Amino acid sequence: MADEVDYETLPSNAGLGVNMIAGAMAGITEHAVMFPIDSIKTRMQVFATTPAAVYTGIGNAFTRISSTEGMRALWRGVSSVILGAGPAHAVHFGTYEFVKDFAGGRAGGNQPLTTAVAGAAATIASDALMNPFDVIKQRMQVHQSEFRSVFTAMRVVYRNEGLAAFYVSYPTTLMMSVPFTAAQFTVYEQVKRLLNPRGEYSPSSHVIAGALAGGVAAGVTTPLDVAKTLLQTRGTSKDTELRRVRGMWDAFRIVWMRDGIKGFFRGMSPRMLMHMPSNALCWLSYEFFKVAIRE
Repeated sequence: MADEVDYETLPSNAGLGVNMIAGAMAGITEHAVMFPIDSIKTRMQVFATTPAAVYTGIGNAFTRISSTEGMRALWRGVSSVILGAGPAHAVHFGTYEFVKDFAGGRAGGNQPLTTAVAGAAATIASDALMNPFDVIKQRMQVHQSEFRSVFTAMRVVYRNEGLAAFYVSYPTTLMMSVPFTAAQFTVYEQVKRLLNPRGEYSPSSHVIAGALAGGVAAGVTTPLDVAKTLLQTRGTSKDTELRRVRGMWDAFRIVWMRDGIKGFFRGMSPRMLMHMPSNALCWLSYEFFKVAIRE
């Protein structure tokens, strides 16, 4: 129809701001809705020092946490995500669209290399901003966390461990997030193009493409996520070896020595469960806000 919004080919001079706002709204929506599953994932990945913090699955974790600590425990740390997710996702999507346009990604046809490069660049920029908030989030999520306030957690972590504590996992985060995002954007663009070749606003195709992209990316990067969680929660552990973990390879060594190959896939089911609907919601929100803001 002549009056439909061709949101994929709107003028680039208005695109960056729109995409950054759309990305921020999408990021906040995504993280807030799926946060309880993220909390369960974090707890399943941490090496517990007490039987009360050992969970056999998603259902078991949900039941035990909600019954012994209350439902609010599953949302502890969500404020850190909201504070960081808006700006980080704005930078993420803004960088993605800028690099994609700069590299000629609007020229038409399948360009998986362009979308992969744009996705990787977006991740490097956004993770630099988001990493400290993610550290605080996980410090608040763990069993028997001492923190109830984001700003208290930031102050205590900085005082006790220094600025390095907020970025000890950044190399690991990039090692995980760059392939995650490259895979996510590439799968999303390819599936969306397959389901929606005319490039129209199509919620169903955005949901399906987003869910598939999230599941694939989450599954293949779980070992790196386990290492990242180990690094980000090291200051909360009473285990001397865990408190002294120095980087990704040291984290891998500890996981291998303590839990073998299966240890690298701790929390994979909630991770995939979280990323499939959250990615579907994120992409649906993103595409919606792109249209809504322009109108």
